[in-house]
Amino acid sequence: MEPYNQSAVTEFVLLGLSAHPKLEKAFFVLILSMYLVILLGNGVLILVTILDSHLHTPMYFFLGNLSFLDICYTTSSVPLVLDGFLTPRKTISFSGCAIQMFLSFAMGATECVLLGMMAFDRYVAICNPLRYPIVMSKAAYVPMATSSWAAGIANSVVQTSQAMQLPFCGDNVINHFSCEILAVLKLACADISINVISMGVANVIFLGVPVLFIFVSYIFILTTILRIPSAEGRKKAFSTCSAHLTVVVIFYGTILFMYGKPKSKDALGADKKDLSDKLISLFYGLLTPMLNPIIYSLRNKDVKAAVRNLVIYMHVTH
Repeated sequence: MEPYNQSAVTEFVLLGLSAHPKLEKAFFVLILSMYLVILLGNGVLILVTILDSHLHTPMYFFLGNLSFLDICYTTSSVPLVLDGFLTPRKTISFSGCAIQMFLSFAMGATECVLLGMMAFDRYVAICNPLRYPIVMSKAAYVPMATSSWAAGIANSVVQTSQAMQLPFCGDNVINHFSCEILAVLKLACADISINVISMGVANVIFLGVPVLFIFVSYIFILTTILRIPSAEGRKKAFSTCSAHLTVVVIFYGTILFMYGKPKSKDALGADKKDLSDKLISLFYGLLTPMLNPIIYSLRNKDVKAAVRNLVIYMHVTH
């Protein structure tokens, strides 16, 4: 059996919306607007969690990490997507594709683990409030956040290195806006069963386990809240975790919607589905990072007060 010539492909062509040029300008404005909202909203959240001493708690430390992660996640792909809307034939080097794939994969996996860590924080705060300062001390929550990042990065190293070591000796056109791993794997001229198995195991670890952990945590949280005798007490307890629960539902809800849709069988339907899949994937990557700061600002009095103080401070200094 002859070895594959891996040097045959030195760059990839990103198809994006090149088959629908009329949509490109409209989507450029829309995606750019969403990206600016993400940078502004998450940037403000990071700033207030650092500057406001009232927010120097485990929950807001995790929230600051989540905001930084969302900025990194969108920045790993959105500038490439926007450039693709303005360029007739968008190409990306082999190494550039690997870096972009690594960053987006690492941020996505890290967010899954971090949301699980945040659920544990809410569980301890509501179910064991007296032990909260001990259990969620700085010696505990900093390593928890660090391990989330380490796990996400380690998973991305494995998945990206396995994908980019495959021989690409023919078609180099990626039917996507960026180097999405499934779209890249379709171009490999070798058996990808190991990659599929590896991604399946990673999905169980980084999607299945956190979802199960979050689900069990909220069963205990809701059971504890329902035992609180006063309606005001129940409302106050639930308000401390409602923002996190909303973010979790949106994050995992979009994933389930994206991968749970039925397959189209006819050629015309498949073409339309192909376009809708790419757009859903694109907006999924923007929806959660854009909504996170809005949800935490609207549902959290401490964050609203901190943002208000920051605005007043900036107004006074200028």
